[in-house]
Amino acid sequence: MVGGVQHRQAETGERYDVFHTDCPARDVVDHVTSRWGIWVLISLRSNDLRFYELRESIQGISEKMLAQTLRALVQDGLVWREVEPTTPPQVTYGLTEFGQDIGEPLTALFDRITQRLSPRSAG
Repeated sequence: MVGGVQHRQAETGERYDVFHTDCPARDVVDHVTSRWGIWVLISLRSNDLRFYELRESIQGISEKMLAQTLRALVQDGLVWREVEPTTPPQVTYGLTEFGQDIGEPLTALFDRITQRLSPRSAG
């Protein structure tokens, strides 16, 4: 079963006002730019991963925070979730088309930072 919500777009030519507190796009921006949201999107950029694989790929994230972050990103339509009916259930996550669109500039930003950052001194 793949989960997520369909996003309604602003009318043609109209843009959401993300600076307004009631803007639906504001929540998505908050989730993407949250402490862990960006790491989840970057971790899923190449492969679909199971929950434990995601947890291992993002050092420092707790299971609770990973679950909360994934729940928000699935609800926003950036990440899909598939549950295999096994015992215990195996849950796999991946990027939706919307998530891939959002992930591309984040990946470019991540790559620029890691390529341009000066090496840390060894002491």
